[in-house]
Amino acid sequence: MITLRKSSERGYADHGWLKSFHSFSFADYYNPERMGVGNLRVINEDRIAPGTGFGTHGHRDMEIVSYVLDGALGHKDSMGNGTEIVPGDVQRMSAGTGVQHSEFNHAKGQTTHFLQIWIIPSERGITPGYEQKHFDAASKRGKLALVASPDGREGSVTIHADAALRAGLFDGDERAELKLDPGRHTYVHVVRGSVQVNGQAAQAGDAVVLQREDLLKLEQGQDAEVLVFDLAP
Repeated sequence: MITLRKSSERGYADHGWLKSFHSFSFADYYNPERMGVGNLRVINEDRIAPGTGFGTHGHRDMEIVSYVLDGALGHKDSMGNGTEIVPGDVQRMSAGTGVQHSEFNHAKGQTTHFLQIWIIPSERGITPGYEQKHFDAASKRGKLALVASPDGREGSVTIHADAALRAGLFDGDERAELKLDPGRHTYVHVVRGSVQVNGQAAQAGDAVVLQREDLLKLEQGQDAEVLVFDLAP
């Protein structure tokens, strides 16, 4: 079964300094039919105005992945990490027993555009952790590069959840196929551009949910960037 979720169906919040689209119920946006897919709980597409950001706040028992599209995201946390996340980076923060962090756009003239992703962990109460790796465009061009997995294989960041995340760039004749486990959930999020997902046309901000399918086909991309989640049922 293949289900298209249109970008226009997402929740939206405009806080002035922050503009955010919510793929699933989050904060003041609540839709009982949009509570997540499998153990994927949050995909927020955020745009942070120059010189602003999220002040120090806490998380517990969640795997949090940040994926920057444009600009840069300054990160500081109670584990002692102070980093900058730029396009191509994948940041994983395991909140575990509890962590405090802040996220800021320190640039004066550029909006930071990024995805904030939350995945429910396989185990609660783990020691908080942090990891950040860069995946250049060549590693994702015309294929699905593994960027997050439970075991850190293929150079991916390690998430403490029964989930895997792949990223790909597709344009023109570039295409990719991925064998699927029909007993799991596959969630395809189109980050930008447009692409055909098993024959279903999808635009930036759209998502395609595949259930009881054994093959994913991505083709006919037009400047497309795609994230593919393999998720616990």
